[in-house]
Amino acid sequence: MSSVQNQMVKKIIPAIEWVRDYRSDHFKEDLSAGLIVSILLVPQGMAYAMLAGLPPVMGLYASTFPLIAYALLGSSRHLSIGPVAMLSLLVFSGVSPLAEPGSERYIGLVLVLSFLVGALQFLMGLLRLGFFINFFSHAVLSGFTSAAAILIFSSQLGHLLGIQLPPQHSVIRLWIEIGNRIGEAHPIALLLGMGSIGVQLLFKWKAPRFPGPLLTVAGGISLVYLLRLDRMGLGIVGSIPGGIPHFSLPPLSLESVSLISPIALPLLFVGFMESVSVAKLIATKEKYKIDSNQELKALGLANLVASLFSGYPVTGGFSRTAVNYQSRAKTPLASIITGMIVLMVLFLFASVFYYLPHTILASIVMVAVTGLIDVKGVRHLFRIKKADGWTAVLTFITTLMLGGEKGILIGMVFSLLVFIWRSAHPHIAELGYLEREKLFRNLSRYPEAIPFPGVLLIRMDASLYFANTGFFTGLPSQAFI
Repeated sequence: MSSVQNQMVKKIIPAIEWVRDYRSDHFKEDLSAGLIVSILLVPQGMAYAMLAGLPPVMGLYASTFPLIAYALLGSSRHLSIGPVAMLSLLVFSGVSPLAEPGSERYIGLVLVLSFLVGALQFLMGLLRLGFFINFFSHAVLSGFTSAAAILIFSSQLGHLLGIQLPPQHSVIRLWIEIGNRIGEAHPIALLLGMGSIGVQLLFKWKAPRFPGPLLTVAGGISLVYLLRLDRMGLGIVGSIPGGIPHFSLPPLSLESVSLISPIALPLLFVGFMESVSVAKLIATKEKYKIDSNQELKALGLANLVASLFSGYPVTGGFSRTAVNYQSRAKTPLASIITGMIVLMVLFLFASVFYYLPHTILASIVMVAVTGLIDVKGVRHLFRIKKADGWTAVLTFITTLMLGGEKGILIGMVFSLLVFIWRSAHPHIAELGYLEREKLFRNLSRYPEAIPFPGVLLIRMDASLYFANTGFFTGLPSQAFI
């Protein structure tokens, strides 16, 4: 094979390169990282599936073959994909108006959603459209993430209190409903949930690498089994199908695709932005590059595989990727090991989770999202550019008031409008000569600079094109400041 052909093959399937160059001394670290991430992923996957309105086992299904699929095409060596809180919220907020959460129709629509998201991501990767992430500001993601964290936290209060709440897409309505029914709280559910939160926060503070969620899962199962708390009205997971997920086609139809299509775009954007941002952060530290187009193809394949093996939409997660990196993972083999361990859990230990209380899963989600509220980031945006700060605030408010799907879309549209407005109204400065620096400077910032008599020197801080030529030619000379 020629060097050109070799480069083409490596570009299409990056796994060929890291498999060929794999060093035996990396295996111990990849094995350790894969084991640690799987310990975190098992309870998180079940909890996030419940957040998405799905049976908890679907979170485990989404944590198996999709991880292996991503490892074949992904350009990141450390990204840990799987179910995440924000996508789970978007799945619930988008699909629950169309079908009863947990019902057969609901699950079918979610499988179609995963297939559609995967197909669109893969197609965009083939068309090399990864650059589109540059058109959506960090302000949108910051505002959405903060609001989503509050929505997710609030949505789990029903499970924490042991109250069956109807689906709500507005945080205000949700809190009103909780306030009206607080007297119905189940004391055992509340006690177990608060205890679980306390244990997880303690380990986060004292021993951040210790798998606190797994400890609370084991403790919750043990208490329910030994004291038979399920007979006292405590909600538990119940039977989980054992064995590996079976291959099956999602129930595609014109009706289901037309219903799901508007929901697929927010999931695609949010999933890709979250995944690429954390992947680039780690890649910068380790001095390698992330290919946005390759990431689209890898995430697309992972979501396609998820839809074929009873999973739901996945992407790269902030916390698990950080754990994978801190555990010294060297290659994507660590993610493959994680997926294989979750498969083993499904095959050998699925029945263990029968007595797992819903309140414990809710506490895991609540603790996981507390760090997503980005107050410092919004303050920083206001200091740099007020327009970006207001974009974050608008996205935050609309997400809280209208739900995740509409909030992210409104934020993205507003972000594009701000971009277009800035492009059409560029900053224009009148220049004068600054003797001490031997340079031309903006007269509004350097009043001591000397303008040339009879000559107007200006600087336009943008490219000149059809949208801003009218603004440029229509300004009087005194407006150039």
